[in-house]
Amino acid sequence: MADKTTLTTSAGAPVPSNNTSETAGARGPVLLQDYQLLEKLAHQNRERIPERTVHAKGWGAQGKFTVTHDISEYTCADLFSKVGNTCEILSRWSTVAGELGAADAERDVRGFSIKFYTDQGNWDVVGNNTPIFFVRDAYKFPDFIHTQKRHPKTNLRSPEAMFDFWAAQPECVHQVTILMSDRGIPVNPMHMHGYGSHTYSMWNAKGERVWVKFHFRCQQDIKNYTNDQAEELIGKSRETYQEDLYSAIENGDFPKWELNIQVMPEADAEGLDFNPFDLTKVWSHKDYPLIPVGMLEFNKNPENYFQMIENAAFSPSNKVPGIGFSPDKMLQARVFSYADAHRYRLGTHYEALPANAPKCPVHHYHKDGGMRFFPQETGHPDAYYEPNQYGDSAKADPSVAEPPLKINGDADRYVQENADADYVQPRALYTQVFGDAERDRLHHNMAAAMGPCSSSVTERWLAVLHRVHPDYAAGVRAALAEGSDVNAVPVTDDTPVPTK
Repeated sequence: MADKTTLTTSAGAPVPSNNTSETAGARGPVLLQDYQLLEKLAHQNRERIPERTVHAKGWGAQGKFTVTHDISEYTCADLFSKVGNTCEILSRWSTVAGELGAADAERDVRGFSIKFYTDQGNWDVVGNNTPIFFVRDAYKFPDFIHTQKRHPKTNLRSPEAMFDFWAAQPECVHQVTILMSDRGIPVNPMHMHGYGSHTYSMWNAKGERVWVKFHFRCQQDIKNYTNDQAEELIGKSRETYQEDLYSAIENGDFPKWELNIQVMPEADAEGLDFNPFDLTKVWSHKDYPLIPVGMLEFNKNPENYFQMIENAAFSPSNKVPGIGFSPDKMLQARVFSYADAHRYRLGTHYEALPANAPKCPVHHYHKDGGMRFFPQETGHPDAYYEPNQYGDSAKADPSVAEPPLKINGDADRYVQENADADYVQPRALYTQVFGDAERDRLHHNMAAAMGPCSSSVTERWLAVLHRVHPDYAAGVRAALAEGSDVNAVPVTDDTPVPTK
């Protein structure tokens, strides 16, 4: 007969009982010396960590990435040096606004983050299921997030705050149009595209730089819910995404996405009629077509969700040689803010946790701090600083340096050059991509979301829609007058958003 597993304390000592407290007699008080009771209660009080300020509700999986196409002409990143290269990956998909207990099938943007455990360190792509975002400058990001959270007096979500902010920031109308369209409620993470959203850079072995956008093209059908379908579903279960994703992987139906890139020559950025580093804009697929790179397959549910998904820390600051940043204002801010959020939420050494630990050797001179549970690995036991006299200690490698970034202009607080630029792309989306039926659903979805808003906020937002297209404002105004939503077959169309 196999030996039984013995229950122990966290210090490894065997536990005689896990059923009753130690007391002074059968009816006496509990003794302070029952340290295992105290340990259990104290640990329970500390089982929760701060939830993410945004993207609190999420679902994740582990898997494998395989390079299928050669892009070495654009990047010297080791991962892409050869077709057939593979690495482990971890993904977390999420809603943006809801708290940890929010329903999965709410109308919201979805986060789409991937961690690639490469031989040169971890590379994180932290994006969404939309190619753009609400604002272009991180200066307004905290204000925007405040509008998505609870009112300080009512402790309720406030449509008044959302549309008031959006009306004052017309750059939001592109993202709001997508959010209120058929694309606003994906059926689950397995039936939506993903985007790096930001503009990044790559450079090749010759030091030649290009600007890039990352696209994760869903290999399953694109499926979305209508408002009525989502409302009915939430009445039955608030955990539908987790149920669908977990069950699919357990049953061997592994979801897949193809990584594609858009590539823009460095010189092109200066001659465009829009700012290619503006997070509220997309790049034309005609001018900058998608280039396939590799396939992501998610084939494993984590053994412990908290360990691998709740503790997962994605940050655009995690990059590898051959992949870099751009003048994208939001990206520049997120390089700091994401890692800082993880230090606050998980602790100083969050990157040593199993979900975040690189699969390659790690050598750095960070010292001590809370929860320092790994040894100092600098190549020499006496090297806890640098520079030092020890030849075998960790030293920087100049060969992986990024080529200089060409920057023009004086330091200042710049505003949008062209006041109409924020309306061009949403106008194309509304008039060229959406058909009559989808426009009608957009009008009603937006009217439903605006229902509680004051007349002043409503009129200000309708004025923004009018600048996109008069029919857009008129359609939403008519839907507001009707005071009802519409239900229809979910969209499965996956037409790219044009820019002109």
